[in-house]
Amino acid sequence: MKIVIAGCGEVGCHLAKLLSREEQDITVVDEDRAKLAMLDSNYNLLTCQGRPTSFKALRQAGVEECDLFIAVTPFETRNIVACSIAKSLGAGKTVARVDNFEYKDPANRDFFNSIGADDTIYPEYLAALEIITALNHNWVRHWFELHDGELILVGVKLRDGAPLIGIKLKDLGRSTHDFHVAAIKRRHETIIPGGEDRIEANDIVYFMSLPANVRQLIPLCGKTERRIRDIIIMGGSRIAVRLCNLAGDRFNFKILDPDRNVCLKLSEQCPDALIINADARDTDALRDAGIADTDAFIALADSSESNILTCLTAKEFGVIKTIAEVENIQFISEAEGLNIGTIVNKKLLASSRIFQMLLDRDTTTSKCLALADAEVAEIVAREGSKITRAPIKDLHLSRYMTIAGLIRDGKGQLVGGNTLIQPGDRVVVFTLNGVIHKVEKLFS
Repeated sequence: MKIVIAGCGEVGCHLAKLLSREEQDITVVDEDRAKLAMLDSNYNLLTCQGRPTSFKALRQAGVEECDLFIAVTPFETRNIVACSIAKSLGAGKTVARVDNFEYKDPANRDFFNSIGADDTIYPEYLAALEIITALNHNWVRHWFELHDGELILVGVKLRDGAPLIGIKLKDLGRSTHDFHVAAIKRRHETIIPGGEDRIEANDIVYFMSLPANVRQLIPLCGKTERRIRDIIIMGGSRIAVRLCNLAGDRFNFKILDPDRNVCLKLSEQCPDALIINADARDTDALRDAGIADTDAFIALADSSESNILTCLTAKEFGVIKTIAEVENIQFISEAEGLNIGTIVNKKLLASSRIFQMLLDRDTTTSKCLALADAEVAEIVAREGSKITRAPIKDLHLSRYMTIAGLIRDGKGQLVGGNTLIQPGDRVVVFTLNGVIHKVEKLFS
């Protein structure tokens, strides 16, 4: 598939890296020669220097023949104009990153379609939805629903004393259970485990389960699900505003921000939240805001480091659930190793959503990419494909992948070594980054 990405900022660069590893035909358009040179020298893609709103630059990038055009510059008006131009030149599908939630209103979709922007993506909205999911399922680090919720993938950090600690996976398989261990994040490495691997303390373990059975994992992981009601947010960002507007009737929000002007705007944008003009990095300010009686603390400041450290402080006050926005991808692995509940990264969330849009053109696959170094793929098994020729245990699959579950006749089910995949099954595969294109060959 030929894809043109307009904008070499954080989202554009991250998306280009991911797509280039998937062996897609990628061209990146931007005015910044230095950023393009870095991408050009390190990744399998093409670059084109020029303004994303230039007819000449977009023609040079081959927009006339592209299947997907993605505009992710920092400026929403520029992104919309770039999509309009790309569509007029012959681009197949266009996607614009926006910063205005009004643009996501379904009532306005026909307008954007009429000017050539087929879809819009609002990273702050995606982040707010991710936070709401984390608050609703506060015993997990990650919660993904696949195929309309027929299968659930959860990532749980196991502490000392959890019943699963020390158990070999092959022994776990002999016991009665309703889950499958798909992957293990240990320190800075994601492991696709085998039967001889043991679950260790401080591992983040990714379990595949059916919706009816997922709650059985709570005691096995040594966790307790608690009710979240009172929440403190650090930073009056767009994510904070969107979160309060989406979930203000379910939670009691307090927002702390050191900028008085920001607080005045927040009082209008979030009328149901209590706005406090204070710096949440100050322990005394947190104490005055009632941190000791708070159920959840969400750090949404501009600094990833401040968000991580303030969440650790909130944990010391006894807060049940902490959530940190960490936009520096290189910090995510370090942050996951600390005592922080959930990490939110807009780039990963935006990339996941764009991948799903991309794959709308190929209904055989859908992916969830909200992990820093792994991928979850849902792939349809074709008639005569290698994956259907023998039970899973006899296929000698790569150690970089595991089959976690499948959808057959619209219903989810877990898989074991004796499972024989049938043509038409939608198979959920957990892989390390960069090898999904190899895995897909087993299904075609």
